[in-house]
Amino acid sequence: MLSNLFYRNRRLLCLAVGLIFVAGLSSYSVLPRAEDPELTPRFAIVNTVVPGFNATRVEALVTERVEQAIREIDEVKEITSSSRAGVSTIGIELNANVYAVDEVWSRVRDKIDAVAHELPAGTLDPVFEKVKIKANAMLVGITWQRGGDPNYSLLRRLAKQLKEQLERIAGTESVDLYGAPDEEFLVTVKPEELAALKLTASDIADQLARSDAKVSAGQLRGASSDLLMGIDNELDSERRIAGMPIRTSDDGPVVQLGDVAEIQRDVVRPLTNVAVIDRLDAVVLGIRVRSEYQIGPWNRDVTGRLAEFESSLPPGIGIDKLFDQNDYVDKRLAGLGQNLLLGCLAVFLITFLMMGLRNALVVSFSLPLSSMMVLAGMRLLEIPIHQISITGLIISLGLLIDNAIVVVDETSHRIRAGSAPADAVAAAVKHLLVPLFGSTLTTALSFAPIAIMRGPDGEFVGAIGVSVILAIASSFLLAVTIIPALAAMGRVRPDRSHWFAWFDRGLAIKPLAAAYRSLLQMSFAVPALGIALGLVAPILGFLMVGSLPIQFFPPADRDQVYIDLELNAHASIHNTRDTARRLTETLTAHPAVDAVHWFLGESAPTFYYNVVRSRRNLPSYGQAIVKLRTDVATPEIIHDLQALVDNRCPFARVLVRQLEQGAGFDAPVEVRVLGPDLDQLRRLGTEFRDLLVSTPGVIHSRVQLDEAVPKVAFSIDEAEARIAGLSHEAIANQLQTTLEGSTGGAVVETTEQLPVRVRAGNQRRSSMSEIASINLLASQPGRSGSSIPISAIATIGLEADSAEIPRLDGQRMNEIQGFIPAGMLPSTVIDDFKRRIARANIQLPTGYSISFGGEEKTRNTAVDNLMASVVVIVVMMVAAMVLTFGSFRLAALIFVVAGLSFGISHLAVWISGYPFGFMAIVGSMGLVGVAINDSIVVLAAIRQDPAARTGDHDALVDVVMRSTRHVTATTLTTIAGFTPLFLAGGGFWPPLAITIAGGVGGATLIALFFVPAVYVLIAAAQEQPKISPSIHAT
Repeated sequence: MLSNLFYRNRRLLCLAVGLIFVAGLSSYSVLPRAEDPELTPRFAIVNTVVPGFNATRVEALVTERVEQAIREIDEVKEITSSSRAGVSTIGIELNANVYAVDEVWSRVRDKIDAVAHELPAGTLDPVFEKVKIKANAMLVGITWQRGGDPNYSLLRRLAKQLKEQLERIAGTESVDLYGAPDEEFLVTVKPEELAALKLTASDIADQLARSDAKVSAGQLRGASSDLLMGIDNELDSERRIAGMPIRTSDDGPVVQLGDVAEIQRDVVRPLTNVAVIDRLDAVVLGIRVRSEYQIGPWNRDVTGRLAEFESSLPPGIGIDKLFDQNDYVDKRLAGLGQNLLLGCLAVFLITFLMMGLRNALVVSFSLPLSSMMVLAGMRLLEIPIHQISITGLIISLGLLIDNAIVVVDETSHRIRAGSAPADAVAAAVKHLLVPLFGSTLTTALSFAPIAIMRGPDGEFVGAIGVSVILAIASSFLLAVTIIPALAAMGRVRPDRSHWFAWFDRGLAIKPLAAAYRSLLQMSFAVPALGIALGLVAPILGFLMVGSLPIQFFPPADRDQVYIDLELNAHASIHNTRDTARRLTETLTAHPAVDAVHWFLGESAPTFYYNVVRSRRNLPSYGQAIVKLRTDVATPEIIHDLQALVDNRCPFARVLVRQLEQGAGFDAPVEVRVLGPDLDQLRRLGTEFRDLLVSTPGVIHSRVQLDEAVPKVAFSIDEAEARIAGLSHEAIANQLQTTLEGSTGGAVVETTEQLPVRVRAGNQRRSSMSEIASINLLASQPGRSGSSIPISAIATIGLEADSAEIPRLDGQRMNEIQGFIPAGMLPSTVIDDFKRRIARANIQLPTGYSISFGGEEKTRNTAVDNLMASVVVIVVMMVAAMVLTFGSFRLAALIFVVAGLSFGISHLAVWISGYPFGFMAIVGSMGLVGVAINDSIVVLAAIRQDPAARTGDHDALVDVVMRSTRHVTATTLTTIAGFTPLFLAGGGFWPPLAITIAGGVGGATLIALFFVPAVYVLIAAAQEQPKISPSIHAT
C-alpha cells in the first residue's frame, strides 16, 4: 500500500531524501541574493523646463496640459505635480494591480510626446523618467583630493571611463552618474561690444549654428566608386570657434568672434547638482546589479575592477566606496541563518526532552528536509533569497514541525501498542492524512492574503506568504511519506520499559500527570470550566485591542540615517553647499557618526529600496547619507543629531530621518487641502499648520504654499520701448539670451556632443545694477541710437511670487506636513491632530476638501490590499473544514478557535509593549495556524476513539492525555524556535516572535481544554453524532 511505501522500499526512501537535498542545495547555490525584494516601478516623473516662466504660467501653460494628456491612461492611479519658476515636475503613480508596467509607461511617453508640440515656444522637450525603486548595489565616488576648486571636467571624464568599464562586467544592470555636471564650450561676450556691432547673443549663436556643418554635402558618384562629400569646417575646437567671422564689410576689417569674446571649455554653471563625499568634491557612480545575479560574486568582480582603475588614477584623485549593499546582505542573511540554526537546535532539545532521542532526531531531520524543498520551490517560482523570504522560513519553523511531531508521536504510540512497524506507519498515515491535510490547507489559506497581496507592500512581504505556504506544504508531504518511515525504522516490538525509557519516550513526571488528569476530568465534567480556561486569554486580548498603538511597519535596523536639508526657495546652490558644510562639521563631531555624504540640488541616489529620488533641479535642497559607527540607528542617536543640526542651522529645515520598512512617505503626518484659489488655500494651510505645530510630538512642519520667492520685475515704459522699436517679447528674449545664453552648434568629442553657448559673463548677471546697464539692440534708431540700456526704458524692482503651486489629480493643493521624533508612533500624533481639527471646527468653503496622506494613507492602502481577498479565502477555509470533518458544527468550532487565537495574539503584543503592525499581523496568522493545527489533531483523535466520540468523559480524558505530549511539544518548540528572533532586538522581528511564541500558550489551552469541553456540549446535544468517514479511519 502507498501509505507505507517508503518504509517498505528503503532504496526509494534514500533516493527521495538524496533528491530533496540535491535539489535544495543546488537551488541555494544559484538563487539570487539581495537585501530586500525588488518592487515593480509604478512611479515616474516628468520634468519640463520652461525658461523665463513663473510658477503660475508654468502651471497654466505646461503642467495642466501635460496632466490632461496623462489622465487619458486608465492605469494611472494618482497624478501629483509641482509648478515652480522655470520648471514643471509631474509625478505619476500606477494602480497597484498593474504589473506589466513597461507597456503602460510606453503609452504614457506617447501621450507626453503628443502634447509636447502644444507647449509654449521655448519650452524644452518634457523629460520622462521612470523612478527606479530598486536600490543601488554600490555607490562609488571619484573624489577630488588636491584641495582648491575641483576640476569637474576631469572628474566627469574619469567617471565616464569607469562607467564604461563597469557596464561591461557580467551582471551589471545600469550605472548612473550623480554630481557630474554637463560640459560645454562657453562663449563669454560683452553686451556693449555686441551692441556696437549691431549683434546680440542670439545672433552669434545663430552664426555658430550655421558654421557648424555636420551634414552631408552630397556624394561623388563615379564609374568605379562612390565618395561621400562634406564641409570640413565644422566646430571642433576653441580655436575654430574663436576664428569664426561675425562681421564682415567691403571696406572694413573682418571681426572674428575671438576679438569680442572669450572662449573656454567648462562645465555648465551655475552647477545644478553637487556631490560631496566625506567633505571631498566628487562625481558618484550608482551601480545596480541584475536581479537574476548573485550579488556576492558580482561584488567581487566590481571591487577588483575598482582596484585596477584606482591604480591608474592621476595623483590627487581617489575612489571612495560610500555604500556597498553586499555588506548588508551578508550581515542580514548571516543573522537570519544564525537565528534559524539556533531555532533548529532549540527544537531538537525540546523534542528530545518531550519525546525522546529517537523521535527528536526524526522530527529535527524534517526541518532541513522541508527547508531544502522550500529552496527548490523558490527556485521554480524565481524568488530570490532575501530577508523576507528567509523570514517565511523562520515563521514556518514553528508551523512545519507540528505535522512531524504528530506523525512521529502517532507512529511511536502504535508501535508501543503492539503494531508491527509497517502496519503502524500505514495506520498512522491513514488516520492523520485528512486532518493533517485540512490543517495544512487552512494554515496555507491563512497566509494566502499575504502571498497574493497587491501593490508595493504586497511585493515587499509577499515572499513571506509564499515561503510559509511552500514550507507547510512540504511539511505535509514529508509527514505522510518520509517522516513516518524514518520514525518506524530500527524500532522493536513490543517497546519494553527500562530504567532509561525517558531517553526513548521523553520525560514523564507522574505527579504532574496525575494533577493534569484531575484538571481534565473537572473540565469535562463541568464544561464551563474548560471553556473558561480557554477563553480567559483571548477575551483579555480583545479587551486590549483599543489600547494597542498602531505602527504598520517598524523602522529598519540599519547603521544609516539620511538627512533632508531645505533652505528658502530662492537660495542658490552655493548657499546650500555652505549650509551642508556647516552641518557636516557638526555631525562628524558626534561620536556615533562615521561619515556624511551630501547630494545637493537633487535627491541622493537610491541606497535603500523605499528612499526614492523624488526631487530634481532644486538648488535650495540637499540630501545626505549618514553612516554611523553603531550597528543600528537608535532613536537616542537620531534625537541627538536632530538637536545638533537644529541648533547649528536654525534658519533651515533640517530633518534627520530614520529608514523605514514598507512603502515610503514624504512625511509621517500629512493633510492635503484641495481647492481652486491659492489665497484661500494659503489661509487654510496656515490654520491647519497652527493646529499641527501645537500637537505634541511635532518637531518640524512644512506648508507647500506658505513660501514666496522674490522676483526681479521690469516695468516697461511702452512709449520709450516703441520709439526704440522694442516689443516686450523682444526685450525678454534679449535679456534671456544675454544672461542665460543661447546655444549654437556643438563640438563632437568621441561619442559626446558638447554644445556651444553664448552669454554674458558671470559678473554682468550677478547684480541688479549690472543687469540694468545691459544695452539692448533696437530694431530701429531712436533717441539713443542703435542700442539702449534697459534702465532707459524700464523700471526695475522686486515683487513676491509663488515659489511652488502643487496639484493633486488636477486640483490645486496645499499640503501641510508634520515631522516627528524617531521612535514616536505616527498613529498617536495623527489621532491627536485629528481631535484638534475636530475641536477647531475649521469651516471649508464650498469646493474645498481635505484628505490625509503620509503614514496613515500608506497604512490604510496596505491594509485594504491585504484584506482584499479575505472574504473569498475565508469561504474556502470553511469549505475545507466542513469537508475534513463532515460536520458544520465542528467546522464552526475550528473557526471559533481561529478567532480566539487573534485575541491571544493581541494580548501577547500588549504585554510585550510593541505596537501592533504588519509583523504582528503576520505573527497572528502564524498563531492561527498553530492553534488550528493543534485543535484539529485533538478533535481528530476524539473522533477516532469510539468512546470519546460519544462524549464519554473518561475516554475524552485518555485521548487528550495522549495528545498532550505532542501538543505541548509543539508549543515548546514554537516558543524555542522564535526566542532567538525576540532576543535579537530591533523593531522588525520581535513583534512577530512575541505574537507567535507568546500566543501559543493560550492556543495550547484552547486545544486541550476549550475544544474538548465544547465537544462535550456538542455530543450531549445529539444522541448519535455523525461520523466523518474521512476521520473514522479505523
